[in-house]
Amino acid sequence: MHIRNAICTALLLAAAAVANAQAWPAKPVRIVVPYPPGGAVDSVTRKVAARLTEQTGQSFFVENKAGATSTIGAMQVVQSAPDGYTLVANDTTYALLPHIFKKLPFDHEKDLQPVAAFVFAPMAVVVRADSKFKTLDDLLKAARAEPGKLSYGTGGAGTMPHFASEALGIATGTRFLHVPFKGAGEATQALLSGTIDYQIASTPGVMGQVQGGKVRLLAISGDKRLPALPQVPTFAEAGVKGYGVVNFTGWWAPKGTPAEVTARLQKEIATAMASADMKAYADSIGAEAGYWDAPAFTKNLRERTAFWAKVVANSAFEKQ
Repeated sequence: MHIRNAICTALLLAAAAVANAQAWPAKPVRIVVPYPPGGAVDSVTRKVAARLTEQTGQSFFVENKAGATSTIGAMQVVQSAPDGYTLVANDTTYALLPHIFKKLPFDHEKDLQPVAAFVFAPMAVVVRADSKFKTLDDLLKAARAEPGKLSYGTGGAGTMPHFASEALGIATGTRFLHVPFKGAGEATQALLSGTIDYQIASTPGVMGQVQGGKVRLLAISGDKRLPALPQVPTFAEAGVKGYGVVNFTGWWAPKGTPAEVTARLQKEIATAMASADMKAYADSIGAEAGYWDAPAFTKNLRERTAFWAKVVANSAFEKQ
């Protein structure tokens, strides 16, 4: 009798789990952005959340929880119920975390499960509009002539632009001077004032300055030119082979989130990315609307985490 009762209870629980998954989303879905408002991850996540709200009829809303290179917000989601109602957004920075910190407050591979990645933005070499560097080759020749003198700015040591710049140095056999600031905005202001020579940033972060005629892009990563920036060559076209750093925005769920729930979420994200308005939005920020499902996302995260390990090992960065 006890065995029969146990089997019945298990079947009822399984049926309830399936029913809950099928009903998802039955209440508002919270997406934690582990950065301050206004950045690329925040802006892209808000746009996708608004689209999913339209598609599902249920509210998808953003909550900013910044700090400690995104780990504070990530930890909040790690500790949340694995029911599909709390997610965390991030970008390529997630693949950098094991190389930035001596010890993370959560298991980088297991505590958060990748759901999908969806907006892909090249990294760009940016100079002032009146810079003497007209091409990437001009900049690299100057760097080789005086190693370690040409300066670039970032939002701080250990940030993605920092290591993207280190990756450029490795790919081209050049050395640059890193000038860290308190944030990406400060670094851009330093570029505009002439304090630094160049900046590497994701295209969404500098499109406003490009459209305002204040900066010029010398090259972008990726394997093709962007429709919004048809005059800007790729790194390969500019003579730099093998520079594969492309930023993405993606969402993760707590470990143990039901497969039925993540499958529904992936379906909604894929539908959103195929829509004309999301494609137009991506074009407007110098990015591309695309889609990685969970297996593809997981595979790419592993590859990128391994890639950044080599870049960091070739830099002077010391783990925090």
